[in-house]
Amino acid sequence: MTTVQQRPSTGSDSGAGVVEAPTTRMWAVVAAREVVVRLTNRAFLVSTLITLVFIAGYGAFSVWQSGRTTTYTVAVTGTDGASIVERAATAAHRTDDKVTVRATAVPGETAARALVEQGDADVWLHPGGAGWTLTSESDVDATLRTALEGALRSTALERNAAAAGTSVTALEQGTTLTTARFDGATTDSGFVKGATFAFAILFFMAAMMFGQQIAASVVEEKQSRIIEIIATAIPLRQLLAGKVVGNSAIALAQVVLFSGVGLVAVSFTDASTLLPSLSSAVVWFVLFFAVGFFALACLYAVAGALASRTEDLQSTTAPMTIVMMVVYIASFGLSGTALKVASFVPIASVVSMPGRILAGDAAWWEPALALLIMAGFSAATVVVGERIYRRSLMQTRGRVSWKQALTAAD
Repeated sequence: MTTVQQRPSTGSDSGAGVVEAPTTRMWAVVAAREVVVRLTNRAFLVSTLITLVFIAGYGAFSVWQSGRTTTYTVAVTGTDGASIVERAATAAHRTDDKVTVRATAVPGETAARALVEQGDADVWLHPGGAGWTLTSESDVDATLRTALEGALRSTALERNAAAAGTSVTALEQGTTLTTARFDGATTDSGFVKGATFAFAILFFMAAMMFGQQIAASVVEEKQSRIIEIIATAIPLRQLLAGKVVGNSAIALAQVVLFSGVGLVAVSFTDASTLLPSLSSAVVWFVLFFAVGFFALACLYAVAGALASRTEDLQSTTAPMTIVMMVVYIASFGLSGTALKVASFVPIASVVSMPGRILAGDAAWWEPALALLIMAGFSAATVVVGERIYRRSLMQTRGRVSWKQALTAAD
């Protein structure tokens, strides 16, 4: 066995004539320990499993919901009513092959009321006034109503066209309406908003959970004064690097796991046709998360170093909490120019840019530029954060302010 003698550390890696080789990889030891601690933490494992079950369950529910066949039964009086329902059934099935409309003949109102009250029929279609009346116990389902209205309109048009000596095609000429957008995008806006909201939830959960764990770990070591022992074995710079790298790795792995399960769930739903564009947006989200969380992890470690006890964390982590809430709200509250600007702002771009990519609103170079800006921000944050971390970690006389840490001597 080889014994390695390590130098005491005063919180700085500087020192002429000191051999640094034994401590150059100490950060990897700390990172590995952080990963092991997280992976053996029962609360972490349970919360991860619950989230996976929720995502998979939502996908299973969507599959079950999309596979359900909805059947509407319409009580009718006379052959005209039956032909209208038959036409409505054809139109409804063409729009959604999971919808079935069928007719059941009744002699009059008494029999129709009995069927509806017993649940054997949804509505009663019968002649009334200048047209037809749809009678039910409660509000008529929009799908059924739309199908019956379309059938009635078509039937009336054919009859009126024949009476006027023309055709339905001639009467409907010029009534076709198509929709288009100035930006040419064809992606469903509802799907984009839902996916962007999912990105925001993933980012918020991971950043808050792992960030708070980093801060709590640092302040516990400081409060118990065990940091004074650790500092004699490893430079504080490498201690910080190990904590940031270890927690960033496990946070990234969790996000990749959740994203992968989510994509698999989407592949079994009606939104599977959008899977290629969603997959691209997810890849960019993971990249932005990896770079952005690295900076946040460093800031949370600094927040733990600034605190003198666990109770101080609420105030020292407040700036990061505010940033998380702003990003979360901005993910579904911004649009147009504001959203474009936010997609280049560090941290906010973690959610905003993937959302724009999914919507087809971002040029090919925009994600790359936003990621470079994020990388620059993260590098600057780590440099400044490391300095504050070293200057405040060994100070045990009360909570240290950001200003005091910045102006303190090494």
